[in-house]
Amino acid sequence: MPENLLPQPAPTLLPAEEDAAVRAELEAGTDPREAAAAHPAVSLPWALLAQRELAAGDPVAAYAYARTGYHRGLDHLRRAGWRGQGPIPASHVPNQGFLIALLTLGQAAAAIGEDAEATRCADFARDADPEAGRLLG
Repeated sequence: MPENLLPQPAPTLLPAEEDAAVRAELEAGTDPREAAAAHPAVSLPWALLAQRELAAGDPVAAYAYARTGYHRGLDHLRRAGWRGQGPIPASHVPNQGFLIALLTLGQAAAAIGEDAEATRCADFARDADPEAGRLLG
């Protein structure tokens, strides 16, 4: 494949403040449901709720939670200057909630037979950061 010589967008790095506060609450034992209610604009609690529901065998609930986290993350990415393309590094901790929501949305979509969406989510995550998949363990 030929090398792309066009300038690439700078990586998008979400702000740390609100993410750090929510992470601290979650690490202190706050249930993700409570964190999502207290901080509905933050992707991470929605992503964790989605993962929990997927593990519990409810892919429909997982899909709904993951989609919420995904859309909230898109809002934050756009405010941070993202224009629909470019890296969203998984190594930047505040980006991880969005990426986990995106990856879990793909898993939930696959579980309910939304194969095209599952593929789109996997492609988006890979384009955002080829290492994003490691966030799921």
